[in-house]
Amino acid sequence: MRLFVSVGVEPLSDRIETVQEPLTGLEGLRPTDPGQAHVTVKFLGECDHDNGALEGAIGRAVAEAGVGSFEATLEGVGAFPSPEYIRVVWLGFGDGTEQLSELHRRVEAETTALGYDEERHAFTPHVTLARMDNAASKADIQRFLRERDPTAGTVEIEEIRLTESELTPESPDYRTVERFEL
Repeated sequence: MRLFVSVGVEPLSDRIETVQEPLTGLEGLRPTDPGQAHVTVKFLGECDHDNGALEGAIGRAVAEAGVGSFEATLEGVGAFPSPEYIRVVWLGFGDGTEQLSELHRRVEAETTALGYDEERHAFTPHVTLARMDNAASKADIQRFLRERDPTAGTVEIEEIRLTESELTPESPDYRTVERFEL
Protein backbone atom coordinates (compact mmCIF):
# COMPACT_ATOMS: atom_id res chain seq x y z
CA MET A 1 0.00 0.00 0.00
CA ARG A 2 1.43 3.43 -1.00
CA LEU A 3 0.68 5.91 1.82
CA PHE A 4 1.21 9.53 2.73
CA VAL A 5 -0.03 12.01 5.33
CA SER A 6 -1.90 14.92 3.77
CA VAL A 7 -4.00 18.03 4.25
CA GLY A 8 -6.85 18.49 1.79
CA VAL A 9 -7.66 21.80 0.11
CA GLU A 10 -10.56 20.58 -2.06
CA PRO A 11 -12.81 23.61 -1.35
CA LEU A 12 -10.38 25.68 -3.45
CA SER A 13 -10.25 23.27 -6.41
CA ASP A 14 -11.98 25.72 -8.80
CA ARG A 15 -9.54 28.49 -7.91
CA ILE A 16 -6.58 26.13 -8.19
CA GLU A 17 -7.81 25.18 -11.66
CA THR A 18 -7.88 28.89 -12.58
CA VAL A 19 -4.25 29.26 -11.47
CA GLN A 20 -3.39 26.18 -13.61
CA GLU A 21 -5.05 27.49 -16.78
CA PRO A 22 -1.91 29.15 -18.26
CA LEU A 23 -0.12 25.79 -17.90
CA THR A 24 -2.79 23.78 -19.71
CA GLY A 25 -1.69 22.43 -23.07
CA LEU A 26 2.01 23.17 -22.62
CA GLU A 27 4.14 20.44 -24.17
CA GLY A 28 5.97 18.26 -21.67
CA LEU A 29 3.84 19.37 -18.71
CA ARG A 30 1.17 17.28 -16.97
CA PRO A 31 -1.26 19.36 -14.88
CA THR A 32 -2.61 17.65 -11.76
CA ASP A 33 -6.30 17.16 -11.01
CA PRO A 34 -7.37 20.19 -8.92
CA GLY A 35 -10.19 18.11 -7.44
CA GLN A 36 -7.54 16.01 -5.68
CA ALA A 37 -5.45 18.97 -4.51
CA HIS A 38 -3.65 18.42 -1.21
CA VAL A 39 -0.52 19.19 0.74
CA THR A 40 1.72 16.20 1.36
CA VAL A 41 2.78 16.54 4.99
CA LYS A 42 4.83 13.31 4.90
CA PHE A 43 5.31 10.73 2.16
CA LEU A 44 5.55 7.25 3.67
CA GLY A 45 5.87 5.16 0.51
CA GLU A 46 5.07 1.50 0.03
CA CYS A 47 4.31 -0.08 3.37
CA ASP A 48 2.22 -2.67 5.12
CA HIS A 49 -0.71 -1.17 6.93
CA ASP A 50 -1.94 -3.88 9.21
CA ASN A 51 -1.80 -2.43 12.70
CA GLY A 52 -2.59 0.76 14.58
CA ALA A 53 0.99 1.87 15.15
CA LEU A 54 0.95 4.35 12.28
CA GLU A 55 -2.42 5.82 13.25
CA GLY A 56 -1.19 6.12 16.84
CA ALA A 57 1.93 7.96 15.69
CA ILE A 58 -0.06 10.40 13.57
CA GLY A 59 -2.54 10.96 16.39
CA ARG A 60 0.34 11.74 18.79
CA ALA A 61 1.88 14.09 16.22
CA VAL A 62 -1.40 16.03 15.90
CA ALA A 63 -1.73 16.29 19.69
CA GLU A 64 1.90 17.40 20.12
CA ALA A 65 1.64 19.98 17.32
CA GLY A 66 -1.25 21.62 19.16
CA VAL A 67 -2.18 23.79 16.20
CA GLY A 68 -5.96 23.27 16.27
CA SER A 69 -7.95 24.14 13.17
CA PHE A 70 -6.56 27.11 11.23
CA GLU A 71 -6.96 29.14 8.05
CA ALA A 72 -4.43 28.72 5.26
CA THR A 73 -4.04 30.92 2.19
CA LEU A 74 -2.79 29.45 -1.07
CA GLU A 75 -0.63 32.03 -2.81
CA GLY A 76 2.49 32.36 -4.93
CA VAL A 77 4.01 29.87 -7.34
CA GLY A 78 7.35 28.11 -7.53
CA ALA A 79 9.17 25.10 -8.92
CA PHE A 80 11.09 22.13 -7.54
CA PRO A 81 13.96 21.70 -7.49
CA SER A 82 14.45 25.18 -9.02
CA PRO A 83 13.18 27.46 -11.81
CA GLU A 84 16.26 26.50 -13.84
CA TYR A 85 15.60 22.75 -13.55
CA ILE A 86 11.85 22.22 -13.25
CA ARG A 87 10.30 18.92 -12.24
CA VAL A 88 7.25 20.21 -10.33
CA VAL A 89 5.31 23.50 -10.58
CA TRP A 90 3.53 24.38 -7.35
CA LEU A 91 1.19 26.79 -5.58
CA GLY A 92 2.48 27.81 -2.15
CA PHE A 93 1.08 29.09 1.12
CA GLY A 94 1.13 32.39 2.97
CA ASP A 95 -1.02 32.18 6.09
CA GLY A 96 -0.96 28.70 7.57
CA THR A 97 2.68 27.97 6.67
CA GLU A 98 3.75 27.86 10.32
CA GLN A 99 0.99 25.44 11.31
CA LEU A 100 1.61 23.17 8.30
CA SER A 101 5.34 23.18 9.07
CA GLU A 102 4.70 22.29 12.72
CA LEU A 103 2.43 19.42 11.66
CA HIS A 104 5.17 18.23 9.32
CA ARG A 105 7.84 18.40 12.06
CA ARG A 106 5.71 16.38 14.46
CA VAL A 107 4.57 13.81 11.89
CA GLU A 108 8.17 13.47 10.67
CA ALA A 109 9.44 12.79 14.22
CA GLU A 110 6.73 10.25 15.01
CA THR A 111 6.95 8.34 11.73
CA THR A 112 10.76 8.19 11.60
CA ALA A 113 10.61 6.77 15.15
CA LEU A 114 8.53 3.95 13.62
CA GLY A 115 11.21 3.32 10.99
CA TYR A 116 9.89 5.34 8.03
CA ASP A 117 12.53 7.13 5.97
CA GLU A 118 13.46 10.65 7.00
CA GLU A 119 12.76 13.39 4.47
CA ARG A 120 15.85 14.45 2.55
CA HIS A 121 14.50 17.86 1.53
CA ALA A 122 13.33 20.88 3.48
CA PHE A 123 9.55 20.97 3.86
CA THR A 124 7.82 23.56 1.68
CA PRO A 125 4.02 23.49 2.07
CA HIS A 126 2.58 23.44 -1.45
CA VAL A 127 -0.05 22.08 -3.79
CA THR A 128 1.35 20.51 -6.95
CA LEU A 129 -0.03 22.22 -10.07
CA ALA A 130 1.87 20.20 -12.69
CA ARG A 131 4.74 17.79 -13.29
CA MET A 132 7.25 18.37 -16.04
CA ASP A 133 8.13 15.40 -18.24
CA ASN A 134 10.47 17.24 -20.62
CA ALA A 135 11.80 20.75 -21.18
CA ALA A 136 9.85 21.52 -24.37
CA SER A 137 7.92 24.38 -22.67
CA LYS A 138 10.53 25.38 -20.11
CA ALA A 139 10.64 29.04 -21.22
CA ASP A 140 6.83 29.33 -20.97
CA ILE A 141 6.85 27.81 -17.50
CA GLN A 142 9.67 30.09 -16.35
CA ARG A 143 7.69 33.09 -17.63
CA PHE A 144 4.64 31.83 -15.69
CA LEU A 145 6.78 31.59 -12.53
CA ARG A 146 8.21 35.12 -12.99
CA GLU A 147 5.02 36.91 -13.97
CA ARG A 148 2.37 35.25 -11.81
CA ASP A 149 1.73 35.88 -8.14
CA PRO A 150 -1.69 34.30 -7.74
CA THR A 151 -3.79 33.94 -4.64
CA ALA A 152 -6.16 30.99 -4.85
CA GLY A 153 -7.98 31.81 -1.64
CA THR A 154 -8.21 30.75 1.98
CA VAL A 155 -9.33 27.38 3.30
CA GLU A 156 -10.09 26.18 6.82
CA ILE A 157 -7.79 23.29 7.76
CA GLU A 158 -9.56 21.09 10.31
CA GLU A 159 -7.87 17.71 9.86
CA ILE A 160 -4.96 15.79 8.46
CA ARG A 161 -5.38 12.47 6.69
CA LEU A 162 -3.62 9.20 6.19
CA THR A 163 -4.04 8.79 2.44
CA GLU A 164 -3.55 5.86 0.10
CA SER A 165 -2.30 6.57 -3.41
CA GLU A 166 -2.93 4.14 -6.24
CA LEU A 167 -0.99 4.91 -9.40
CA THR A 168 -3.02 4.53 -12.58
CA PRO A 169 -2.02 5.21 -16.21
CA GLU A 170 -4.09 8.43 -16.23
CA SER A 171 -3.24 9.87 -12.80
CA PRO A 172 -2.94 8.88 -9.15
CA ASP A 173 -6.15 7.94 -7.36
CA TYR A 174 -6.35 8.95 -3.68
CA ARG A 175 -8.38 7.38 -0.90
CA THR A 176 -8.56 8.57 2.70
CA VAL A 177 -7.65 5.74 5.08
CA GLU A 178 -8.03 7.69 8.35
CA ARG A 179 -8.81 11.26 9.43
CA PHE A 180 -7.25 13.06 12.40
CA GLU A 181 -9.07 16.12 13.71
CA LEU A 182 -6.88 19.09 14.62
